[in-house]
Amino acid sequence: MATELILLTGGTGHVGYRTLIEALSKGYRVRAAVRSESKVAEIKAAKSTQQYLDKLSFVIVPNIEKDSVFDEAVKGVDYIVHIASPLARPSDDDEANIIQPAIRGTLSILRSALKEPSIKRVVITSSVAAVSPPEPRVYTADNVEPDPRGPYPHTFAAYAASKKLAYNRTRDFIAQENPHFRVINVMPTFVIGKNELATTPAAVNSGSNALAFTPLLGMHNLNGMPAATCHVDDVAYVHIASLDPKIQGNQNFGVNYDVNGIKWDDTIDIVKNHFPTAVEKGVFPLGGSQTSLPMPFDASKTENILGIKFKDFEEQVVSLAGHYIEVVAKA
Repeated sequence: MATELILLTGGTGHVGYRTLIEALSKGYRVRAAVRSESKVAEIKAAKSTQQYLDKLSFVIVPNIEKDSVFDEAVKGVDYIVHIASPLARPSDDDEANIIQPAIRGTLSILRSALKEPSIKRVVITSSVAAVSPPEPRVYTADNVEPDPRGPYPHTFAAYAASKKLAYNRTRDFIAQENPHFRVINVMPTFVIGKNELATTPAAVNSGSNALAFTPLLGMHNLNGMPAATCHVDDVAYVHIASLDPKIQGNQNFGVNYDVNGIKWDDTIDIVKNHFPTAVEKGVFPLGGSQTSLPMPFDASKTENILGIKFKDFEEQVVSLAGHYIEVVAKA
């Protein structure tokens, strides 16, 4: 394994950086594809990176959507871990800023991978949104949904559509190209946990982590959010464990702590129990509430095949809240 090289995209994101460190800690060499030199500096400066600098290299890819942009980056690579994709951020044009970049970025790296015979496996960060059905029923990462059609009522709907479309185009690619490599799609629910590269309170309270902060910071979301979460450590583990040649290729791995769901408002009691001093100091105002909507996603296959026991919601919140306290103290 010491000589095996991973091309990894999205390494400055929440899931991406944790997966980068997971890969390095397991003995892989990593070539991180980043958009700019400032991203290189950000990764190099992080504490967890320091012991692995001799196994880490970088390639600048400013726009992952362009055809052939990864042709040089994939040369000599054994594996690809493709994590970079647009998040569910407000946009004046969801089709141009969320949906098409997700599709084009995925197809771009897959097409470049076709040109490099050394590549054995490509792991893609998808999402539970790629396979979630419109009706409330228990489903798995092997569910298949038809292509969605806009217009989309809100940003999250556009994000979910981008994931379904990117996944369906990946399936089409495999069927049409019959590539020499195998593809794994990793489908997490809302990812909760410490993001080491987040060094301000606002940065910590962003992305899917922001959902856990709603009750803690005294905010209210009575419309609710799907109550399905997973620990960022587990998501990183699944990405890298999926590279094992003993694991069958061309399959999907869901990541979700509990098919029955969690309760967002439980964050209040968790923080009270683990961080009473921070609560007394007002770091967490508490008093908020967020309705928990069902998302019965069964990811038990992943635990069985990869030999992992997903961390529970309490561990997820403790990881996130502990980091937030540290960052607030330095602000």
